[in-house]
Amino acid sequence: MPSAYQFPLQLRFGDVDSYGHVNNVRFLHFLEDARVHWLREPLPSDAPVGDAEATMFDYVTEENFTLVGRHEIEYLAPLMYRPTPIAVNLWVTRIGGSSFDLGYSVAERDGSIQYAYAATSMVLVSRSGGHPVRLPEGLRSAFAHYAGTAVPFRRRPPLPVEATGEPLRSDARAGGAA
Repeated sequence: MPSAYQFPLQLRFGDVDSYGHVNNVRFLHFLEDARVHWLREPLPSDAPVGDAEATMFDYVTEENFTLVGRHEIEYLAPLMYRPTPIAVNLWVTRIGGSSFDLGYSVAERDGSIQYAYAATSMVLVSRSGGHPVRLPEGLRSAFAHYAGTAVPFRRRPPLPVEATGEPLRSDARAGGAA
């Protein structure tokens, strides 16, 4: 399992829901916390930026910003509150023209239990036009230091498709009589 960046995450009592485990929605916050901390980490020493204190956020300027295009999470085991930190492991799974994909593993710090796998697609967008813009070469180079394999999601069978190419829907979901 790739683990290019490991973010230690301290659970808070407020992360727990009425069922006694960490609520599924909180996992999105965990991914965000890890992603933001990772983007603010100093760049690898051989990154093509002159400033030794430069971060990936330095490539996001007043002219652009990043947006989340997609999240996917697969929950593997319930996570109960406890005082010791867990780990959010993060790596880059794809670098595109204006977008990049991240993989995550929410796990015990020693990797003994995986609580969730996740993936996020991010897009660099122009503030003025709202359209995707090309990732700067320096940022692409920095991402390459964190490259890893695809997230090991369990695969589901594809949805059945009608001859029209549209996914099959039950009459109840399509607005017909049940």
